Amino acid sequence: MSYSVYSYYSRGHVLENVENGTEQCASWLLLPAENLWNVGVRAFIYILAILYLFLGVAISSDIFMGSIETITSKKRTIVTWDAEKEEKHEREVLVWNETVANLTLMALGSSAPEILLATIEMIFTLGDTEPADSLGTFTIIGSASFNLFVISSICVVSVSSPEVKYVKEFGVFIVTTIWSVWAYVWMLLVVQYISPGIVEPWEAWVTLLYMPMFVLNAYAQDCGWWCKKCKKTKVDMEEEEENDAIRVFTHHARKGSITGHAVPGQELHMLEAAHRNKTHQLSDQTDTESIDSKHGVSKHGDTKVFARASKPGPRPLHSRAKFRHAVVSAMTGHKPTKRHGSAGKTRMSDIVSAVQGIQDVSKKGLMPSSKNLGALFYFPYIVDDQLYGKFTFSSQVYEVLESKGQLEIDILFHRKIPQSKSSGGLQIMNGQTVMMNETAVDQKFKDVSVEYETREGSAKAGSKFKYTSGTLKFAENEYKKTVTIPIIQDNQYTGNADFFILLKNPSSGAGIGDPSVGRVNIVDDDAPGEFQFQDSHVFAKDGKITVKIIREKGYDGKVTLEYSTHDVTAVGGESLKENDYVAVDHSHIEFKHQEKFKTIDVKVNKEAKFEHGQGSKSFIVTIKNPSVGAKVGKTATCVCHINKESLDDRIADVVADMEEEEDITWGAQFYNAFSIGGEKDEEGNNITPKWHEFLLHFLTFFWKVVGACIPPTKYMGAWPAFVLSLLYIGVLTLFIQQLAGLLGCVIGLETSVTGITLIALGTSLPDTFASRTAAKQDEHADAAIGNITGSNSVNVFLGLGLPWVLATMYGIAIDKPYKVKTGNLTVSVIIFCVLAVICIATLILRRKLVGGELGGKNATVKWITSFLLFTLWITYIVLSSLRAYDIITW
Repeated sequence: MSYSVYSYYSRGHVLENVENGTEQCASWLLLPAENLWNVGVRAFIYILAILYLFLGVAISSDIFMGSIETITSKKRTIVTWDAEKEEKHEREVLVWNETVANLTLMALGSSAPEILLATIEMIFTLGDTEPADSLGTFTIIGSASFNLFVISSICVVSVSSPEVKYVKEFGVFIVTTIWSVWAYVWMLLVVQYISPGIVEPWEAWVTLLYMPMFVLNAYAQDCGWWCKKCKKTKVDMEEEEENDAIRVFTHHARKGSITGHAVPGQELHMLEAAHRNKTHQLSDQTDTESIDSKHGVSKHGDTKVFARASKPGPRPLHSRAKFRHAVVSAMTGHKPTKRHGSAGKTRMSDIVSAVQGIQDVSKKGLMPSSKNLGALFYFPYIVDDQLYGKFTFSSQVYEVLESKGQLEIDILFHRKIPQSKSSGGLQIMNGQTVMMNETAVDQKFKDVSVEYETREGSAKAGSKFKYTSGTLKFAENEYKKTVTIPIIQDNQYTGNADFFILLKNPSSGAGIGDPSVGRVNIVDDDAPGEFQFQDSHVFAKDGKITVKIIREKGYDGKVTLEYSTHDVTAVGGESLKENDYVAVDHSHIEFKHQEKFKTIDVKVNKEAKFEHGQGSKSFIVTIKNPSVGAKVGKTATCVCHINKESLDDRIADVVADMEEEEDITWGAQFYNAFSIGGEKDEEGNNITPKWHEFLLHFLTFFWKVVGACIPPTKYMGAWPAFVLSLLYIGVLTLFIQQLAGLLGCVIGLETSVTGITLIALGTSLPDTFASRTAAKQDEHADAAIGNITGSNSVNVFLGLGLPWVLATMYGIAIDKPYKVKTGNLTVSVIIFCVLAVICIATLILRRKLVGGELGGKNATVKWITSFLLFTLWITYIVLSSLRAYDIITW
């Protein structure tokens, strides 16, 4: 049983007999009477046409990505003010945040064919009453499965063993992964469960609005959810508040009061936290560092400092307790070391415990036991009210730069100044009044003395400071004495360290007040410097390659670096026999104090064998793991080239030109489109193109000429190139959509199967090659697989959100709901979600067990992982296809 279909044209008409139960193939691409052609010929032509269009999509997408790269590489100059140096600093920063750029413009560039296909298809099917499988929707799902399973599979084995590469921004990867799974779960909820078979307007808008939410979420993760910034800002505010109540006293302070206290000179900011090397601080010292900020200790320059609150009042008891606890912890957490004199016989904890007990003992009028004080102290049996006065330090904490050479510390005697009974009693420094007899009043003017001594902390006597001790005698009219402690400059960065100075054995009639123990923090201001290669590319000469490591931004102390070689195209080994160079693994190089550069020589094989057309072989040298305090600069890797002849300068110029961004003109674009080859060997001779290069040039010539018509990216910030290349992709996608429909009609291929196989494969191939290259050449796995989940999310949020919004808004206009066919779509999404979870779990498990998502020391494990991921894609294709042809029903 058949029926007739008439097609009328200006010069006649065509009559087709169509079998009952089948549909006529329809498209605006059809030629007159094309439906009457041989089915095999038509299928072959359609497949060739689609493949040819995929070449055009690849070229247009490349132009589109080039425009996006130009747009996202734009920089702006920001000016910051250094209040300490009182000067401006200018630096360039990217206008686009890297994460935002990757998830918006970059993802749009890689997903443009799928998004445009779904959008164009929706425009052409607006108003259709009977829902059908959407080629665009299934292309999005198929592309997601191919990207996640196949590209990941290829990237895993593309990294040569035993190298392992991991995703550096793992937090962002996890966020985008969760969103990519949720995107397809949301699609399932919309089409099957919330409103089965119908997409409501709010669902369409939510899908589209997920896109900015997704980008914002990833951006927040990239910024650490701004927690670090908030925390830093809060600390800065606290420091600023404390600095308002801090006075810093210089070495030349003037006497101003009866006690001889220095008069404040000027307010200074605290030294930057960069001077601290927390790695080499004692674990117990963390508590003492928190004490510093609480007491507002200034760390500026070479000044001797102590902090006082702008408003008088006692220090909090808990702060005092924490400080003393930190002292005890710092001093008893290490094995005893040899000390000067008798000091080595007693631990610092004994000293502090004894000092803490002085006030309680004196108040009770009791004699401290020898068990508590040992042989270190002798305090007379005197009630607190009968003391002449108390000895204290001017501050609990001091800081000094190592380069200063010495630190002066004031020791104060708070003498009780007597008054007659008729004047109301004795006035003491703290404002209290005590009634005393005349004999006691006369005794208040006697000479007194006190002993002082330094004790080691993390700073050791003889290496960081000189052991100092002595006795200070205060005449009846003296209230302050100054002790000088020599600080040793060792010209070697070891990080900050501290030691302690204590007061003991006051003379009869005097006591020890608070603070009686002072902590001195020596700020290590040695600058070991920053190390990097002088050149990013070097070339072989006279059987060796010499790389130069330079030292900048500081030359203090001895520094060691670790360096290694790594194969690229050259093969290294223990000897030059059958190898291109002598490999080096984890070797060390030492810079002496004030030494500014070193060179490394690597032996190379003068008779290295080169393949035909190969310009040079290369390997890389890397530096890492500098000594404490030193840093590695930007040029931490140097590419070493082994050439047939020594043409250092000539090749270096070529490499430099390659590294610079080429400023292509419009005319140059056409020249490149018409040209083939253009490569030169190391002697400067043209390399003859191979046969496959001629073939590819022939196949892509038309698309390259069309692409050359698009303005170069240097015009108007690359935005004309962005718009026109996107239009270029859209036109090609329109043809692909029509040809795919005709192909399915001719050979009976279901639309869903066409979308998840042929169309998805064609649109994803450029990304496949790009990811493979990134996996082999990039340091981490982010560029290879880190953007897959982001692209998959963008595919749904834009590729479905935008068409759904158009369809539902049109449905409101014509008062009809937008219906979708759910059978094949529901099953396909469920299968993909289950397999995607398995794939992601496998990658995370590899990170845990192997050390990274890509590569691995064990080649067998690497290939098994790749086979598993590829099997997931085959499973998805098979199960979805079986469901499309009703072989299995769920």
